[in-house]
Amino acid sequence: MSLTRRQVTSAALAALPLAAASAPAFAATSPSRHRTLYIAGDSTAAQKYADAAPETGWGMALPFFLGKDVPVANHAVNGRSSKSFIDEGRLDAILEVIAPGDFLIVQFGHNDEKSADPTRYTEPWTTYQDCLRQYVDGARARGARPVLATSVERRKFDADGNAVPTHGDYPAAMRALAEDEHVALLDIQALSLALWQRLGVEETKKYFNWTATEQDDTHFNPPGAIAVARLVAAELLRHRVLAARDVRRLDEEIPESWITWPTA
Repeated sequence: MSLTRRQVTSAALAALPLAAASAPAFAATSPSRHRTLYIAGDSTAAQKYADAAPETGWGMALPFFLGKDVPVANHAVNGRSSKSFIDEGRLDAILEVIAPGDFLIVQFGHNDEKSADPTRYTEPWTTYQDCLRQYVDGARARGARPVLATSVERRKFDADGNAVPTHGDYPAAMRALAEDEHVALLDIQALSLALWQRLGVEETKKYFNWTATEQDDTHFNPPGAIAVARLVAAELLRHRVLAARDVRRLDEEIPESWITWPTA
């Protein structure tokens, strides 16, 4: 089944209720200066280079949906967890430059799940939440607004063709922390799972990095990255992290040719 981008967006967003009343309800700050949107995350969001094409992180497509006054600084890196990103000094690098009025989207979980690797593993209800608090507290201490995003879902279906969640307790732990800390939550895990369900087993292959030599059910190609970035932008608007003037093209077709992979 082939869907238009408008249908894809509508199907995914319909899976969630309106923003909770407890969510912060203030619009973006004055547009008198550029407010930068920083991304701290893993390979599903990261910038990809020519040697990795057509693999595409959703952070590469997010600028297509944001106004020119909200530039994106994508610090997401392949293979990182909420813990290893901090341990490598990558959060500190963001906090050195983030400014009042900026935003910090935090999406981790894929690599936090890797219990065999102590450099990356976190436990959902303890160390994972402890790490996420460092992002939240660090952004707030600098006058920036933290935003938590549950991990985008992998492509996995059961024998009956139902899209299956793969992230265990990590999304629930992030949701609970967001509520406790009064942080805006983009529930990309739930939205993407609903989207994969709507698209189905075969159609979803067109959104992931399936090539003649690889069948990758975690990372995206251009259509997948664009679809997930659209969800992120729509959630930023829905939760009033950004105002209507800050987003664009939510219902427009985005040409795959807009995605480029620079030389590393």
